[in-house]
Amino acid sequence: MRTVGVEEEFLLVTPGGRPYAVATAVLRHAADEPSDALPGGDVEKEFKQEQIETSTHPCTDLAELVEQIRAGRSRTDALARRAGARVAALATAPQVVESTVLPDRRAHAIRAEFGQIARDQLTCGCHVHVEVADDDEGVQILDRLRSWTAILLALSGNSPSWQGGHTGYASYRSQVWGRWPTAGPTAEFGDAEGYRRLIKDLLRSGTILDEGMVYFDARLSSRYPTVEVRVADVCLDVGDAALQAALVRALADTTTSPVDPPRTELLRAAGWRAARSGLTGDLVDPLSGNPVPAADAVGTLVEHVRPALVANGDLDFVEQQVNTLLRRGNGAIQQLGWRAEGADDDEVVRRAVDRTHL
Repeated sequence: MRTVGVEEEFLLVTPGGRPYAVATAVLRHAADEPSDALPGGDVEKEFKQEQIETSTHPCTDLAELVEQIRAGRSRTDALARRAGARVAALATAPQVVESTVLPDRRAHAIRAEFGQIARDQLTCGCHVHVEVADDDEGVQILDRLRSWTAILLALSGNSPSWQGGHTGYASYRSQVWGRWPTAGPTAEFGDAEGYRRLIKDLLRSGTILDEGMVYFDARLSSRYPTVEVRVADVCLDVGDAALQAALVRALADTTTSPVDPPRTELLRAAGWRAARSGLTGDLVDPLSGNPVPAADAVGTLVEHVRPALVANGDLDFVEQQVNTLLRRGNGAIQQLGWRAEGADDDEVVRRAVDRTHL
């Protein structure tokens, strides 16, 4: 069975619910702890002072992964408290905020080169790493799962607000993130050589600073023997993050793919539709290309990977979590529900902090 792991990016906020630029202090506290001996994996820097990242250890058992995700959130929140902050699983901050780049040479180089795009990038995602034998297998998986990433985005949507306003999107993070020159869906690579050739061409173009700026929806990891699926918002609920991992692993194990692979332009349109509608409207069906209710599109994905879910022992969890998610709603739906109850920006963040650690 393939191992799978999850990286989560979180907002650092004051106890009152405002973004708080204390990542350096949190990382300093984390450096005092032997992370390899603690549950929940590593605590790492991100691009901005108002955010922090955690990563689980690789897991084969989904129940273990759930506990790793929960432990990582708990540990990071404990570190944040030492810096006077809390951790919130929100993909964007609802308030107007001018975020602060980390005091890091690479981060400052990115800010200088990319201007407003970099200044706007206070966004938090969920990245799933799934084990592969080698780059050739990894590229085969990338070429197969590209049709399904929009549904993963819809399930995770957790960023309806941006700079003090309601955007009308379930995942506005994906729209902000999509401004980077390499972000979004990709065409088929064919083989590992085709993938490596594209990366070399991107680097030769001078448009990106290094390979770390290859921001595809799914890519080969440059650090681990994994495929890294990066399309999702950070999930408000632990179970939703584990669902992303289970579905990505099942997609990696599913060798069938559409007879006529969709063009990248259609995948981009499907991704926009998922970002806009989330789970409350139609999505683009990956098999037919037609608009269908979101629940039907999610059901198509589950049926597509059902044999792999059974083989991995994940089917019961996935079916239960999908039912919960469709009934309760993703993070965007929950945030909008809090708004309807009268919550302002700060109260939305405070409620998100509580949800993050359930």
